[in-house]
Amino acid sequence: MNTAPVQPDTPRGFWGRLRAVLDMIAFHHTLFALPFALLGMMLAARDNSPAGWPGWRTLLLVLGCMVTARSAAMAYNRIADQDIDAANPRTAARHLPAGLLTRAWVYGFVFVNACLFIFFAVLLGPVPGRLSPAALAWILGYSHAKRFTAASHFWLGLSLAIAPVGAWVAVTGHLDAAPWLLALAVLFWVGGFDIIYSLQDLDYDRRRGLHSLAARLGPRGALGLAAVCHVAMIVSLAVFGELRDLGLPFRLGLALASLLLIWEHRVVRGGELGRIDLAFFRLNSWVGVLVFVAGALGIVLV
Repeated sequence: MNTAPVQPDTPRGFWGRLRAVLDMIAFHHTLFALPFALLGMMLAARDNSPAGWPGWRTLLLVLGCMVTARSAAMAYNRIADQDIDAANPRTAARHLPAGLLTRAWVYGFVFVNACLFIFFAVLLGPVPGRLSPAALAWILGYSHAKRFTAASHFWLGLSLAIAPVGAWVAVTGHLDAAPWLLALAVLFWVGGFDIIYSLQDLDYDRRRGLHSLAARLGPRGALGLAAVCHVAMIVSLAVFGELRDLGLPFRLGLALASLLLIWEHRVVRGGELGRIDLAFFRLNSWVGVLVFVAGALGIVLV
């Protein structure tokens, strides 16, 4: 009996390829950094609106920036990692190494999303427009980071931490110190869960000479560092909530988010790598949502 895995059909036509590339970049996971961007936007708007409402135009443009920046970055990451993915049994069936999409088509997708990101940023104002190329370069640069630094997890964290700062600038038109503590929390949050996620490829990274903290520290050390990162995230958010007067709703939401993070670490404790997808995709999404809902309630009610 033939037990070889069935290879999906090559997508045909524009819409087939578009669906394939959206599947390749896990478009449905765009949610990760979005709650923190929306929270930064609402806090920036609170001075002009008690409910933290920046207006539909600003909201839609911020959403457009978030979606297009992530789409460009994820698609470029698949291009940059094509040779690595092809040699790794865990990722060999991804769209590019499997030949389901061409590099030219994915490059076109990256180009269109990069142009849209800059276009949306320019519409938000002169400062977001001027800063957008540098932000895009940093986000795209993450795809090469693990080739030369074990701190690549924090490069990714800073890439997502740009979101609340960018949303703040979109509303106010200038850089300010206020959103940076929120950005610091995102950096620790993303860095921590990316360290956990990298445990899946620990042996492969070592053989290939790729850099990750999991490969350098081993499973126990990596999980310990991820826990420290998530404690730092909660502390940063707690200080942020007090400084921004988000009150009891934010404290309660942060307590629930802390419980989710504890659950996440219990899920992967002892090297249960088969459960990383649960920790990485499901629980982390809820952490972001909880922080946003608690912050929004703090803005509206306190």
